[in-house]
Order: sequence, then C-alpha cells, then structure tokens
Amino acid sequence: MITIHPAEQRGHTQSDWLDSYHTFSFSDFYDPNRMSFCSLRVINEDRILPTKGFGTHAHRDVEIITYVLSGSLEHKDSLGNGSMIIPGKIQKMSAGTGILHSEWNPSKSDPVHLLQIWIVPDKKGLKPSYEEHSFDRGALQGKWQLLASGSKNQKVIHIHQDTDLNATTLETGQMIDYAFKPGRCGWLQVAGGDITVNEMHLKAGDGAQINHEKAVSLKGISGPAELVLFDLGIG
Repeated sequence: MITIHPAEQRGHTQSDWLDSYHTFSFSDFYDPNRMSFCSLRVINEDRILPTKGFGTHAHRDVEIITYVLSGSLEHKDSLGNGSMIIPGKIQKMSAGTGILHSEWNPSKSDPVHLLQIWIVPDKKGLKPSYEEHSFDRGALQGKWQLLASGSKNQKVIHIHQDTDLNATTLETGQMIDYAFKPGRCGWLQVAGGDITVNEMHLKAGDGAQINHEKAVSLKGISGPAELVLFDLGIG
C-alpha cells in the first residue's frame, strides 16, 4: 500500500530568514497522525537566506542527516568539527548523550536549500559522533546510490538504526525500480521534479509512505527529478 502525503499538507514555518516545510510534526506544527513513520521522525525542507542560519543549539538521542540540494551550509559543533556541506556531500551527527551545533549559510548572495532528516536511533545514550561523505551527483542519474546505512559493512555514512538512505535522479521518461525485502517499509521524498510511483503522480515536496510492497516502479515526468528513499526496518 502506498499513501501519498501531499506537499501542501506539510507544516510551515516562515521567518525573515527561514522558509521551512515539515513533513512530520515539528515546532508549532502538530498532527497526531503525522508524528513519525517507522524510525523516521523529521523531514524538513529548509531554505535559508544568505548570511543567516541556526545559532548554536542542542540535540540528544537523534541521528541528524543533512542533504543539501543547492547552495552551501556551514557546520560547527561541540566536538570540534567544522565543515561546508554542499550538493554531493552528505553529513550525519549522532547526537547521543548531547551535542551542540550551528548551521549557517555563508553566502552573501545565494540561499541554501536542504533537507534535514532526523532518525530515531536504536538505543539512547550513545557517544556523540560526526561523519560526512562525498558522492558523485552525476552517478545518481537513473541509478540508486546508497548514502547512509545502519550496516557497518557498507562504505557509507553509518547511522545507528536499521535504515538505508538512497538517492537517485530521473530525467523525463526515465524509469527505475526499487525492491523491498520482506518485513520492510519505505518512505519516498520528492526533493525536486515530478514523477510517478506505481503510476501515482508525485510532485516536489510530496512524500509517499510505502507499506507491504515488494517493489515500487518510478518514472520521471518532469525532470530532472531528485528523489530520496528510506528503506526502513519495522521493528
């Protein structure tokens, strides 16, 4: 079964420097039917104006993944890490027992557009950690690329949960399938463009909740479409 979550039904936070849409309950947006899905807790689509951002703030017991779609985001944290996150680089913080960090758009002219993702870890009280990984965005076209995984055997970012994070891009008319192992669920987030999933139309900002499906078939309708797919354990 596939349940579409339309972009226009997301929560919305607007300030003088931040335009943010919330797939799940977050901040002042509360929907008891949209608290989370499996271990996926937050998908926020953020646009941050030049020279603005989130000052130093705290997190704990959450896996935070940042996926930049355009622009650049400067990161600093209490572990001593500092980096610039750009398209083609994915970042993860395991907040664990507690971490402080800031996120800032260093550009004087261009906004930054990103997805911030929170995943509930498989245990609390982990040691805080930081990781980033570069990938070839060109290699996403028409192919799934694994970017983060709960499996330590994968040479990608490690997250403390039974979750795989995949991404792809589709040109108009291009098709791709994804197969789920038994007992798995999925979430597809359309970061840009228009597609169909099992012949159902999705546009930018839409999400698709996937339950009890052996596989899904996707087709680019208006490209390039950029897609993020979570393969999630149910337990």
